[in-house]
Parts: sequence; structure tokens; C-alpha cells
Amino acid sequence: MNENINTGTILIKEGTFLPECLHLETEPYSKGWGLVKHLDASGLDRKIREAGWTLFFMANEVNGSSVGCDLEKAKRRAVKNALAYMKSDRLNCLEIAQVGVKRFLGLCYVSVCAHPRHIQESIFLFHAKDVREADRIQLAAA
Repeated sequence: MNENINTGTILIKEGTFLPECLHLETEPYSKGWGLVKHLDASGLDRKIREAGWTLFFMANEVNGSSVGCDLEKAKRRAVKNALAYMKSDRLNCLEIAQVGVKRFLGLCYVSVCAHPRHIQESIFLFHAKDVREADRIQLAAA
């Protein structure tokens, strides 16, 4: 498994509804999340817009950090920590904005800053119909 977590890397929630013409190559990364291969954030945004859909950018950021001897494992843990701070179950994408690595006494300290993103067909974030439908599903489950 090639784990290239860098600035611009996109993680997408498994089961995300995508346009039929958009074929993303992903590999499993973390429980419920896949790493988009061969596309960074700007490339994915371009393909989604070509399909007539929207990739929303959320201004808030999520952060994660980790310490370890192995740099790649520390990066993976830092990204998993950032994924744990996703505020909304409705958001289905995460763009890695910055990866910082510091070393001290043979240990790697990795910090990851990421921005939640959301792919959907409507140009209005969480279109009112979708919100009502999601609320109805949550009430039925309770």
C-alpha cells in the first residue's frame, strides 16, 4: 500500500454518492475512508465541476498529530486523529492542507492540518430537501 500523504491529498468517505461519469481510483486508508489516487484537490475539483457537481471547501480546519519512530506510520496516525475530529457526518471528503514533520532524538513528530470538503450534486450546501430527508432518517432510526 503506497501511503503518500502530502499537501493536496484527498480522502473520501466510503459509500459517497458520485456522478456516474466520475471514476475515482481509491485505496482503503482508514476505517470508512479511502485515499484518492492520481488526483490532488484541484484535479478532483476540476473533474467534479466537469460532471456538473460541486466540491465544497469548508473554512474550518481539523488537526491531528502523532509521534513515532516510523515516519509513514506516524503520518497515518496523525491523519486518523484528524479524521476523528470531523465535525459533521454529512461531510464526505477531507483535503490535507499541510503536513509538518519534526525530528528529535530519533522520533518523528508529525502534525497534519486538513480541511473538510463535501461532494454533492446541488450548488447549495446541504440542500433543504437533503436536510429534511436526513432528519427524517435520523428520527426513524431513533
